[in-house]
Amino acid sequence: MKKLVPLLLLGSLSPLALDASAQSLTKPEATLVSTVTRQLPETMGFLEKVVNINSGTLNKVGVRQVGDLMGDELRKLGFTIEWVSLPDSLNRAGHLVATRTGRKGKKLFLIGHLDTVFEKSLPMEPYTRINDTTAAGQGVNDIKGGDVLIIAALKAMHTQKLLDDTSITIYMTGDEESAGGPESRRDFIERARKNDIALAFEGAQGLNSVTTGRRGSSSWTLTVKARTGHSSRIFSDLGYGAIYEAARVLTEFRRQLGQEQYLTFNPGMIVGGSEVQYDDKTARAETVGKTNIVAGSALVKGDLRFLGEAQKEKARARMQEIVAKSLPLTGSKITFADGIPSMDPTPANDSLRLVVDRINRDMGLGPVRAVDPGSRGAGDVSFVAEFMPCLDGLGASGKGAHSIEETLNLKEYPILIQRTAVLLYRLTR
Repeated sequence: MKKLVPLLLLGSLSPLALDASAQSLTKPEATLVSTVTRQLPETMGFLEKVVNINSGTLNKVGVRQVGDLMGDELRKLGFTIEWVSLPDSLNRAGHLVATRTGRKGKKLFLIGHLDTVFEKSLPMEPYTRINDTTAAGQGVNDIKGGDVLIIAALKAMHTQKLLDDTSITIYMTGDEESAGGPESRRDFIERARKNDIALAFEGAQGLNSVTTGRRGSSSWTLTVKARTGHSSRIFSDLGYGAIYEAARVLTEFRRQLGQEQYLTFNPGMIVGGSEVQYDDKTARAETVGKTNIVAGSALVKGDLRFLGEAQKEKARARMQEIVAKSLPLTGSKITFADGIPSMDPTPANDSLRLVVDRINRDMGLGPVRAVDPGSRGAGDVSFVAEFMPCLDGLGASGKGAHSIEETLNLKEYPILIQRTAVLLYRLTR
């Protein structure tokens, strides 16, 4: 009779017996998996606690509070904890760094972030267990579920004394969802370059895929000025006004560039009228205008996503050409700001995918493929992708990230923690 071993824990919080012939983990690895199962109630309690703290990027107090809780847990596992403060001018909370130094295996750089897109001004969506397979809450999968997953996997290793003599740096940024600028990532990059491999824990897309490449993200701002006056004079001696000019530019962006693979450009905010004011610190705009006055000002702010610097620069050049062809008596100007570079899908990254693929097969979970880079936005891992092999998409799975419908897949979550524990173990031997 075949031996059955309890390896996986489903959303019902009861062990599932797997056919031992379907998996080929070593004894330490099987013990790691069962340790994750045993510690899961504590893991889920901690996840609920951090989800229920608002940590929108601009809520510096909330971001620091979540960071302190994460740091306390990692300190218990033998990590040295630091808080990297940022200049007041950046209006960001800072970053959590946890380190262990040893001589075994690869030096690992594990990436998460403490902030979410949900600022304090938005209605709070607390952690809610909807049923045996689904939980909801702000940031429950992006990325608090991923952060807690890192800690849970390391906790299982620590329990089995498998963290001894390993070199692991955990870096949880406080502003991934809206980076405070290049200065905010200087320390991040410097620390990463001292390691061999970077693993990022943005949301997983199921059990059978990982991210070997993801697009970069930058921003653009379109400002339009035009002659203003009585609306009866539009199309004649007052020209076309600022709003028509902004509409022309956006339409041409879509028409000329909208079909290029991996390239997207989203106008996230548009405002126009007689006068326009915008506050960068609050991301709020104000305008004054009347229906019988030709709009003298318009402002559009958006993002540009791309795969590779060549695609980014080509798109920017084409957008500049479109902007330059202003309607009569209007003038448009577009400026660009770099954000997060792209993570190109390199052979070295694919070699890391094969490591996860082997673990998946050894756990009886089937193969692991690389997801389409176009399906992922930008992430912190891209800042270090040129320096070392990287993988992303190793975090929690679910749906509706960045929305009030954000959920966590409770059926897959324990399995993803177990897989991460085995992955970290194999890489650090």
